[in-house]
Amino acid sequence: MTTPTDRLPVAVVGAGPIGLAAAAHLLERGLEPLVLEAGGEVGAAVRAWRHVRLFSPWRHDVDAAAARLLARTGWRHPEPTGLPTGGDLVEQYLEPLAATEQLAPRIRTGARVVAVSRVGLDKTRSPRRDEQPFLVRVRTTDEHGRHVVADHHARAVIDASGTWEHRNPLGASGLPAPGEAEAAAFLAGPLPDVLGAERERFAGRRVLVVGAGHSAANTLLHLVALAEEDPADGPATRIVWAVRGASVRRVLGGGDLDGLPARGALGARLRRAVESGRVELHTEVTTSALEPSADGTEVVVVAETPAGQRRLTVDVIAAATGFRPDLGVLRELRLDLDPAVEAPRRLAPMIDPELHSCGTVPPHGADVLAHPEAGFFTAGAKSYGRAPTFLLATGYEQVRSIAAHLAGDDEAAADVRLTLPGTGVCSSSPPAATAGGTGPVQLSGGC
Repeated sequence: MTTPTDRLPVAVVGAGPIGLAAAAHLLERGLEPLVLEAGGEVGAAVRAWRHVRLFSPWRHDVDAAAARLLARTGWRHPEPTGLPTGGDLVEQYLEPLAATEQLAPRIRTGARVVAVSRVGLDKTRSPRRDEQPFLVRVRTTDEHGRHVVADHHARAVIDASGTWEHRNPLGASGLPAPGEAEAAAFLAGPLPDVLGAERERFAGRRVLVVGAGHSAANTLLHLVALAEEDPADGPATRIVWAVRGASVRRVLGGGDLDGLPARGALGARLRRAVESGRVELHTEVTTSALEPSADGTEVVVVAETPAGQRRLTVDVIAAATGFRPDLGVLRELRLDLDPAVEAPRRLAPMIDPELHSCGTVPPHGADVLAHPEAGFFTAGAKSYGRAPTFLLATGYEQVRSIAAHLAGDDEAAADVRLTLPGTGVCSSSPPAATAGGTGPVQLSGGC
């Protein structure tokens, strides 16, 4: 027996790899997806790091349901062992997928979800709550540049919006350092295009890279490559690396034992850069303040260390401090989140970065991702909260399971299977040592 709610679409927030895969799985299950993408094009976050080469080959980067949908158009799967860039992922996979006759009319770009709730109910109201459709409030911009807000009703919601737009601050305690907002002009993103579009911003400058993850490692190795091109009669590119922890062993791990060879090469390359002095490493550093100069040409980073306070004067800061989920849009839903990781409570111990690398996260599906708010799921990087251990292949299995659950096939939803390349680091690989430029690199969430 169907209900009015059953005839509504499943709202999918985000048209990145996981959101589009969710839509493909929903269609296979006979469910109607409505994909809402804040950016002007599909894969908006991936486009921001289009210059980055993944360390995972194509065989791990394409969802099975998406591939089946694309096969109807004559699309051919890229070479399974090839390593795509973010741009390749968009142009050879996401754009053709979004252009299929099945998905194209179901995708809305420029549609930012600003709130999710239940029709007629705030989160305090319980009677017949699960019978009410979801209310998804969306903000768009009209041809005159004015914001327009509209409400969509949905039978279920899959939030695959990721975390790219919500970066962790430089300051300690999870808060921005004093002066961080005023120093915004000196802050580069987590994966700046050091060897391409942003070369002039970094060449011959004093650069501070903050972070112990693999976005930081990518930037450091690209800066090393840039410094090797310094002209003899010009200013030197100086590279300083600051981390909060006492060790960088985790980012240097992997090596020859890594399941993804391109990923395993990262640690050795970065270790050599540190040992040779090309990268100046400082551990146990806490950023306590940022002080832009009066003329706006440089910034002083006030750092607390076990040896006392240090003042580092630099020209640009690459803040690779990780990401966090935007939970504000979900505040009227009943969520069960781990208080530390901000992932679904049952998922949190499986992905805790203090215990797991991305290759050791066990397969998980709808039951683990479920919340007290029936019919609502986070998927992809957002489901991992603040943990940096997410993989595309994991997200594809998540949405396969969620779609099966929403279609009433709980046996298939529970049958989660996933083979991941294990060992070593989770989220980067270095520039290849070739004369032709850079090789595989990767940010967390895409391997």
